[in-house]
Amino acid sequence: MRATDDVLNAIRRHGAEAYPEEGCGFLLGEMNADGVRATRVHRAGNERATERERRFTLSPAAYRTAEAAAEDAGLDVVGFYHSHPDAPARPSETDLTEAPFSGYAYVIIGVEDGQPAALTAWQLAPDRSRFVEDDITRDAAATPS
Repeated sequence: MRATDDVLNAIRRHGAEAYPEEGCGFLLGEMNADGVRATRVHRAGNERATERERRFTLSPAAYRTAEAAAEDAGLDVVGFYHSHPDAPARPSETDLTEAPFSGYAYVIIGVEDGQPAALTAWQLAPDRSRFVEDDITRDAAATPS
């Protein structure tokens, strides 16, 4: 996955601001044969009613809003992000069960005691059996988030 520093920093900020609950949102950008290029972040609210410290929910309405924002910018929804408060930046079994699409980027920001920690990117295997860690390459082009 390629991403600008602005995108990575916006994910870190959102994770810290949502703490001690999970923060979540969408990655906007481009997807091609080289993979995902995230150029903007579209924040979403965690719509989970309970266990917000360990779970998040993105509604279909939030997805439609992110798609509209992407379309307005000439981009696509290319991935998702969420935070793991006081937990490693690795996908959980719940993350695997609830991941909607292979081919998209899944970014997790660990947040420890309210401070952003490790930030990782993942791809869902085509057979949906596991996540595979993806390198994050910084994109030199600065794009506002």
